Amino acid sequence: MTRILHVSDLHFGRPAVLEQIDAIEAAIAKRSFDAVAASGDFSQRARAGEFQRAAAFLRDVRKFCPVITVPGNHDVAWWFAPVGIGDERKVYENYRGYISEDLEPTMQVPGAYFVGVNTAHGVTARTLTLNPRDISIIGDLTPSQIDAAGRKFEAAPSGDVKVIVMHHNPVAGELSQRFGLKHSSRILNTFAEMGVELVLCGHDHQEAVNFIEHPRRDVIVSTAGTVSNRSRGGRPSSYNVITIEAQSITVATFVWDGEGDFVSGPQRCFER
Repeated sequence: MTRILHVSDLHFGRPAVLEQIDAIEAAIAKRSFDAVAASGDFSQRARAGEFQRAAAFLRDVRKFCPVITVPGNHDVAWWFAPVGIGDERKVYENYRGYISEDLEPTMQVPGAYFVGVNTAHGVTARTLTLNPRDISIIGDLTPSQIDAAGRKFEAAPSGDVKVIVMHHNPVAGELSQRFGLKHSSRILNTFAEMGVELVLCGHDHQEAVNFIEHPRRDVIVSTAGTVSNRSRGGRPSSYNVITIEAQSITVATFVWDGEGDFVSGPQRCFER
């Protein structure tokens, strides 16, 4: 059995609720997790001080289990190089300095092989749409990124669940009715062809668990809600816990009770 805590959209800075962060740290310290996946938006404005607090959180978590991280759109200082014009080194400078030099890491724990993909590219020609609200918000994966992820999964031990970690949601949110990731259906189909069983993402600020049927491999999408004061629709903050067993994958949501702790909420179990 492999247990993963999946958290996203911590938004260190003004939106962060430190009481909730402390509760997550306590849960990780008390319970036996094999890994923590943090799917982006560690900061609110990509500022150094926000990343410093996020780095302290990750340092404390790593005392108990390994962690995989990817950037979110709020972690990208896109204004330094919109559509490639400017100093591109500064776009991820604070993320690389405080969180991880590697924007697309891999990680293996018994029972699960993780590949991180960076969907947060800032403002590029590929992410521009006719909707001004999408500027710097929409996520994207290039063909070369997808090919690289496929090659990384070739190293996965036989029997391990193949897990993609990314920021943008490939399934439309229930309240937002918005896809965070461009070309979501095509990309999910490609993931299924790779043998991916589980996608961990965030971005929508509403927790969700979705099951995508495919002839090659069904895919479970765990969308973690935010842990901040920016939850969609006034919903409580939340994180997900994934339990992988030989014949099943269970995704359970833990929600903030308003009294100092996260408590068990709905869960869904899927046959492998």
